Amino acid sequence: MLHNIRWRIAIPYVALILLSTLGLTAFLSAQVRQVRLADLETLLLAEARALADSVQPVLDLGESPELLDPMARRWATLLDARVTIIGREGSVLGESHADWTQMDNHRYRPEVQQALALGQGISTRMSRTVGYEMMYAAIPVAVEGEIIGFVRVALPLGEIEASVGRLRQIVLTAGLLTALLAVPMALFIAERTARPLRRLTRAAERMAEGDLSARLLPTGQDEIGHLTLAFNHMADQLHEKMTTLATEQNRLAAVLEHMADGILITDTGGRVQLINPAAARLLGTSQTDALGQSFVQVVRDHRLIEVWEECCKDGHRETVALESDRLGRFLRVIVTTLQASDPRGLVVILQDLTEIRRLDTVRRDFMSNISHELRTPLASLKALVDTLRDGALDDPPAAQRFLDRIETEVDAMTQMVQELLELSRIESRQVPLRLVPTPVVDVVTPPTERLYPQAKRANLTLDVELPTDLPQVLADAERVQQVVTNLVHNAIKFTQPGGQVTVRAYGAEGGRQMSSGGKHGPEVVFEVSDTGVGIPADDLPRIFERFYKADRARSGGGTGLGLAIAKHIVQSHGGRIWAQSIEGRGSTFYFSLLAVT
Repeated sequence: MLHNIRWRIAIPYVALILLSTLGLTAFLSAQVRQVRLADLETLLLAEARALADSVQPVLDLGESPELLDPMARRWATLLDARVTIIGREGSVLGESHADWTQMDNHRYRPEVQQALALGQGISTRMSRTVGYEMMYAAIPVAVEGEIIGFVRVALPLGEIEASVGRLRQIVLTAGLLTALLAVPMALFIAERTARPLRRLTRAAERMAEGDLSARLLPTGQDEIGHLTLAFNHMADQLHEKMTTLATEQNRLAAVLEHMADGILITDTGGRVQLINPAAARLLGTSQTDALGQSFVQVVRDHRLIEVWEECCKDGHRETVALESDRLGRFLRVIVTTLQASDPRGLVVILQDLTEIRRLDTVRRDFMSNISHELRTPLASLKALVDTLRDGALDDPPAAQRFLDRIETEVDAMTQMVQELLELSRIESRQVPLRLVPTPVVDVVTPPTERLYPQAKRANLTLDVELPTDLPQVLADAERVQQVVTNLVHNAIKFTQPGGQVTVRAYGAEGGRQMSSGGKHGPEVVFEVSDTGVGIPADDLPRIFERFYKADRARSGGGTGLGLAIAKHIVQSHGGRIWAQSIEGRGSTFYFSLLAVT
C-alpha cells in the first residue's frame, strides 16, 4: 500500500491530524488541570483565612478540642471540604473527617511548615488518613503577632482529575471525528495529486514502448503542471532526436548495404556483431550465419586472424595487404578499435583489391607488350638505316630491298597505332554504330571469302555453315565483319597445314539478365572453330586482353590487339564473346548478337 503515492500522501496527512489532536489534548489537559489547581488553591486559602478568623477567639481562650472539633465538622459541612484545626505545637484539636484523638502531630506537614514560614501553605499529596490525593491549604492563627494555631482546609483532587479526564475525552473524541472526516479529504487530495502523476507514468511507459507521440495537457500552473510541460518538451526533443537517429541509422545501413568494401564489427569477446553483404560475400558466408559467431569461425584464414589479434593486443590500427589462399582474393585488411580511448570492439574493413591488382598486372603487361612490339620494328629500322649509311646506298638493288623492308616495318607500326587508336575509340564509345537489321550471310560471307585464298595457301579447309532460316541480327555489318575477320584470321594462323577452320551460325534463346533488369530476347550465336594448336588453360581467361599472346613463339606476326578489338565491338552491340579450347586439339570462339524478331 505504501508503494501507492495516494496512500503515501493520505496516511501522513491523517497521522498528522491524529498527532496534532493528541498533542492538543495533552496540552489542554495540562493547562486545564493547572488552572483548576490554581483556582482550588485560591479558594482553599480564602476559606482557610475565613475559618482562621472564626477560630481565633476560641483558640485565644485556650486549646479546647471539645469546642474546636464540632466547629471543624460544622465548617466542613458548610464548605464541603475537610477542615483541620491544629494547635501551636502541631497537635490536632479538631478534625472533620477523622477522630482527632487518633491523629499524629501535624507540625511537620508541608503546608504547616510553609504557613509557619510564609504565612500560608499549600501542599498536594496522598492523605494517609483518608487514603486519596488531596490539596491542603494552611493559614496560621495569630494574636498580636503570636501564632497560637493553624487552620487547614483540604479538598480531594479526584473531582479535578475527573473534570480534566472529561475534557481530555471530549478533545480526543473531537480529534478522532476530525481524523475520520480528514481521511476522505486526504484521499481526495492525494488522488488529485496522484492522478496527473499516473498519467505521466502511463505516457512515459508508452514512450518506452516506442510510441513517441504520447503527450499530456497540463492541468494547472503548479509544480505538476510545470512537470507536464517539461515532459512534453522532453518528448518533443526525444522524438526529434530519435527521428534524426533513425535517419542517420538508415543512411548508415544503406551505406553498409551497398558499399563495395566489407565491414565487420566484433565485440571484446571476438563475436561478430555486424557484417555487411560485401563482407559476407568476400568471406563466403551469409549475414545470418555470421552474426553471433566468433571472428575465427567466420574468417577461417590464419593471416586475417593474426591481424585481428594484433589489434586486440595493442589497440593500434593495423593495415595489411595480403593474398588469401582460401578466398582466392587479394585483400587490404584494416583493423581498428571503435573508440581509441575505450576499445570495446573492433572494426574490420576488407577491401577487395583483386580486380585492381589484375588491372595493374594488365597495365604492366600492356606496357611490356607494347614495348616489345615497338622494340622489334624499331630495332629493324635502326639496323636497316645503319646498313644504308654504311654503304648500301651505293648499291641500288640492295638499297631498294632495305627501303622495302623499312616500309614494311613502318606499315606494321602504323597498323599497330591505328589499331590502338581504334580500340581506344571503341572503349570510349566514340565510334558510332549503325545498328540495323542485317542478314547473317552479310556478316559472315564477305570476310570468309576475303580470307579464303589465305586458307588455301596454308593448305587449310575453310567451311561456312549457315542455315537458311536464321533471323536477321541487329548489327553494324562493317564492325561485325571485322570481328569475323579477326577470329578466322587467328584460326588460319594457328592451324597446321591439313587442318580445318569452320564458321557456323545458329539461333539460341537468350536468358541473360540485362543491366536494365530485363532479359535478352533470342540471339544468334556465331562460332569459329579450328583444329589448331589450341590455347593453354591458364592463358584462356586472358586472351581477350590487349597485346596478350598465349604463345609468343608460335604467334607469328600481328599486334595482339585483334581479340581485344573484337571483344569491345561485340560488347558494344550488347552481345557476348567467349572461347573454349583444348591444347593440341584446337579452339572454338563464340560471339552472340541480338536477333531481330
